[in-house]
Amino acid sequence: MRYILVLFLLFTPTIQANTINVCSSCSIKTIKEAVQLAKDGDTIFIKKGTYKETRIFINKSVHIIGENYPVIDAENKTDSVFAVKADNFSISGLKFINIGMSHTKEIAAIFVSHSNNFTIKDNIAENVFYGLILQRAKYGVVQNNRVHGRSDAKNETTAGNGVHVWKSSHIRIEQNELIGMRDGIYLEFVDKSFISNNTSLDNIRYGLHFMFSNHNEYHHNEFKNNGAGVAVMFSKFIKMHHNTFHYNWGTASYGLLLKEINDADIFNNVFEQNTIGINVDGCNRINYKENHFIRNGWAVKFTGGCYTNIFEYNNFMHNAFDLSYNSRLNDNKFEANYWSEYSGYDLDKDGIGDVPHRPVKLFSYVVNKTPEALVLLRSLFVDIINFSEKVSPVFTPDNLLDSKPLTDPVNPIYE
Repeated sequence: MRYILVLFLLFTPTIQANTINVCSSCSIKTIKEAVQLAKDGDTIFIKKGTYKETRIFINKSVHIIGENYPVIDAENKTDSVFAVKADNFSISGLKFINIGMSHTKEIAAIFVSHSNNFTIKDNIAENVFYGLILQRAKYGVVQNNRVHGRSDAKNETTAGNGVHVWKSSHIRIEQNELIGMRDGIYLEFVDKSFISNNTSLDNIRYGLHFMFSNHNEYHHNEFKNNGAGVAVMFSKFIKMHHNTFHYNWGTASYGLLLKEINDADIFNNVFEQNTIGINVDGCNRINYKENHFIRNGWAVKFTGGCYTNIFEYNNFMHNAFDLSYNSRLNDNKFEANYWSEYSGYDLDKDGIGDVPHRPVKLFSYVVNKTPEALVLLRSLFVDIINFSEKVSPVFTPDNLLDSKPLTDPVNPIYE
């Protein structure tokens, strides 16, 4: 048996992976030529310089590496720089600039389709329409890339997304910086993926936007100063934890918008200084635990039918409205949360208030019906009607209360 194995190894042709250098003084001067010459397993080493190229088609397993961030200038042409349809490839260390804008097709620095087992990392993309687009991809890593939108992008129609993923699974999007795009990260029909440690800020619409995407986990991301915050729609089996949602202000802006989400865990997140911390619309069986709602207009706002949700061990601190509720029926549980507006007492000093807390103010109901009434927010009249509703609930469900309000914050992030 050993003899047969030795003969097999001797007579099996070996595949030698080559390195192809690209530079102005090299024999190969363009990236496109290097890709055409490359074979599966080869490495293309692009040396420092500026390369004015687009429409580079990759259909083989190659590794493209840049030296000191060589610049690939698309000259605002309406074509992607790299169009990849291959498995087992990697692209790293490049700087893409001036990706053109189109209203009829998606144009990106890197456009990947029908590909498996790939890595795109340590790249810079500036003044781009779309940064990265992945379609029908599996087992990919998008890591430590910086994507900045076009300088002339003024609204949603003139901007693309930073990382745009469609009909894919098992994708890791981590440690990326996404600024000035339409949506920082956009996912549609994306399952079993991880989105972590990204910074998404100053985007025209959403810092993160995903729909019809199940069994995903989002953690340790920062979403800041985005036009409409973060939107999560029509998905199930989600975990969102240790994320920060802050400074998302506007009449239609949220820290987090949840629409028709089922079976999710949302824990250890910070919602600070947003118009609405979380807007919940038609969501069921979600566990909210150990989140921090700090100085928001509304901490949590319910719209539409929401059932069997649990809020426990959360901190509600210094919000204009801790909770807004639009129904006379309540099937949700609020227990053992900290409310900065709680005015009860704790005679036995066990850390749990002896008097239940009713978090819904009558004035929040009035504002839902008549937004202009907000001008009365700090008036004595408002204090009186809120007190009367707390004593004898009429407009809010009688069982919407926290029967075990905490007297001290849970794991406070600010002392």
